Amino acid sequence: MANPTNDDKPQEPDAGSQGIPAPEGAANLIDTDYVIGQDNITASPMGIDVDLHGKVFMFSSIVILLFVILTLAMQAQMEPIFNSMFSFLTTKLSWVFLLGANVFVILALVLIFTPMGRVRIGGANATPDFGYAGWFAMLFAAGMGIGLMFYGVSEPLGHYGTSLGGISMGEDGVRTDWAPLGAAEGDQAGAISLGMAATIFHWGLHPWGAYAIVGLALAIFAFNKGLPLTMRSIFYPILGERVWGWPGHVIDILAVFATLFGLTTSLGLGATQASAGLNYLFGVPDTNATLILLILGITVVALGSILLGVDKGVQRLSQLNMGLALLLLVFVIAVGPTLMIATGVFENLLGYVKHLPALSMPFGREDANFSQGWTAFYWAWWIAWSPFVGMFIARVSRGRTVREFLIAVLVVPTLASVVWMTAFGTTAIDQVISDGITDVQDAALELQLFTMLEHLPLTAITSFVGIVLVIVFFITSSDSGSLVIDSITAGGKVDAPKPQRVFWALIEGALAIALLLGGGLAALQTAALTTGLPFTIVLLVGCYAIVKGLMSEPKAK
Repeated sequence: MANPTNDDKPQEPDAGSQGIPAPEGAANLIDTDYVIGQDNITASPMGIDVDLHGKVFMFSSIVILLFVILTLAMQAQMEPIFNSMFSFLTTKLSWVFLLGANVFVILALVLIFTPMGRVRIGGANATPDFGYAGWFAMLFAAGMGIGLMFYGVSEPLGHYGTSLGGISMGEDGVRTDWAPLGAAEGDQAGAISLGMAATIFHWGLHPWGAYAIVGLALAIFAFNKGLPLTMRSIFYPILGERVWGWPGHVIDILAVFATLFGLTTSLGLGATQASAGLNYLFGVPDTNATLILLILGITVVALGSILLGVDKGVQRLSQLNMGLALLLLVFVIAVGPTLMIATGVFENLLGYVKHLPALSMPFGREDANFSQGWTAFYWAWWIAWSPFVGMFIARVSRGRTVREFLIAVLVVPTLASVVWMTAFGTTAIDQVISDGITDVQDAALELQLFTMLEHLPLTAITSFVGIVLVIVFFITSSDSGSLVIDSITAGGKVDAPKPQRVFWALIEGALAIALLLGGGLAALQTAALTTGLPFTIVLLVGCYAIVKGLMSEPKAK
């Protein structure tokens, strides 16, 4: 899943600045008496400094803690509850997620071609904080994460297999297969095209449309209008001064829940894949105990980076991770079916464009298993992550025009995902078709990457690199996620005391453990769906506020 890394976030500001620089040049500041942090509780119990928004922090933390305790105490009872909730949300409300994701993409594309695209983030005279190379690199980093490691092989291969298998019907006349759209029974080329198009659909414009809209809204209302860098600020055009009261508290609380459960979903998937990889490579038992130890160990490392303030160390670790990811990608392209991968990038993009209207249709779908079990979960997961990724890209995009911002955020990470999925997916599919290797297709989802690498040179090295990538993405996700959640629960401050970030890092680890023990993958997916649903509705309302806010801003020439 998308994963902002610590090396990409701006350095923490000096105390008192709150990290929101004044606009440079013409900008339409909102006239409000609200001061960032004015409703915060500041204290030093037992020598531990705290500076937090009492209502948002207390309500969020108490509900999450109760959920963790309940899930751990009633593991056997919680699993069927998670399964029932997942079934209800995907079968009855999948259209909400599909419709919402379409709205975000369409709005982003419309804004690119309207005069509002000339609005400059940070004021009419603002200059970019980063050059194009550094900015694009950070957007690429935000698009690479645990999700691409987990699904890079399994999703293209899975969609290819179900498409090739064709449509199957149950006795009640309802489709029982998991193929996208009308499948491509017996048509090998058609199955590859459809499978890759479905995969790119899940990792392309739609998730980045949600991230772009949230990131743009946060950037405009913080850097152009002088409001706190929290979700509630987006809704000032609708709520006015009431945004500082309970309506705003509810929005921020929902943002905390969505971010936390979306992040936990990725952490849980990462731990599952790391455990499977360690078992595959070194024979480490792939058990719940291993999962717990992994999560605890990685959480401790993330805590160390928070407590010690070793930003430079984390930066180097993140840079190493990006370098390893690029090396692994280049290696797979070089030793895999290179020509097939190179031509596949363009063919897959064409297939994506061809199938996009049908894949994005919210109503009247016959491929219920695919649209509900795959797409609805993905859209909920991406939307749950949108405050996290949105705040990250907002903070590194000051000085860009809205048009620059939207084109870059939609296109750069999408292309990176296309190349990644094409390289890993095509290699796995080619192993099945050309070499007759079936163990890749038969392996569990979390093992398919390692099984694919087994049939390439330097298996031990590349598999170990894969495990390292998952673990370091886990660490940087936990650290950066704690920063974002802490900023929301600190009333928009980005320089709140570190013990608060420690608290949220511990909560993330505890929640990942609770969900894995209380229901495994289904629990993780249900958590993302449950929190993504109300937040989808919140963001749909926020789209109006974003347009209204942009219309009042001066346009660059």
